[in-house]
Amino acid sequence: MNEVIKLLKNRMSLRKYSDEKITEEELELILESTLRAPTAGNMMLYSIIVVRDEKKKEVLSKTCDNQPFIKHADTILIFLADLRRWYDFYKFSNVEEFCREKEIEYKTPDEGDFLLSTQDAIISAQTLAIVCESLNIGSCYIGDIIENYETHKELFNLPKWTAPVCMLCIGKYENDKRIIKPRFKKEYIVFNEEYKRLDDKELKDMFKDKNISENNIYGAKNFGQFNYARKTGVNFSKEMGRSVRSMIKEWNS
Repeated sequence: MNEVIKLLKNRMSLRKYSDEKITEEELELILESTLRAPTAGNMMLYSIIVVRDEKKKEVLSKTCDNQPFIKHADTILIFLADLRRWYDFYKFSNVEEFCREKEIEYKTPDEGDFLLSTQDAIISAQTLAIVCESLNIGSCYIGDIIENYETHKELFNLPKWTAPVCMLCIGKYENDKRIIKPRFKKEYIVFNEEYKRLDDKELKDMFKDKNISENNIYGAKNFGQFNYARKTGVNFSKEMGRSVRSMIKEWNS
């Protein structure tokens, strides 16, 4: 097992950070390495906002589903799906005039571009997470950045055809003690040639180690009920849906 595989197997989401700061040199190395991430057509359809301002971190700790640890991260990185830069360049390059001359349809960004640039942003984020881990800097993904789109749009001065799709909190480990959470078995996640729906026996086996207290706060009788009450059916999940619909409406307007 080589060092990269060891690193991946030993990674955890870090939510409690050392007081030791990430240096400017370390941050520069992290960002420069991240820019080598795979990208669609070498277009780099993403942007990264580096947040170190304490007031903005405080805001994010509230807008991202009220998670206080966010404000204690050394650095926060917000990954944007970004077509704005390319369309500014197309304008600079007189692409609309070129299209008229050549009788080519000039299209503005659509849902396909939104999804493609989202892929670029998330690939970049995962690259950064691995780079950080190689430097013994921990990270934690915050999916809740896709909530409260209007607030984040104003806070970070986001123009049309940009959208926050991913966020990472990073900071140094306090110690070497790590809690590595198990993942589901490979046979329930990886399929050969075509998708496979799991039957009741397989679902039971997949979740057999997911135990809950009989006196849990949701009154759930099993883990499916517990997870729906805790994650899928709660207000922050509904806000995510509303916020993403708002993003796409803005994107397509």
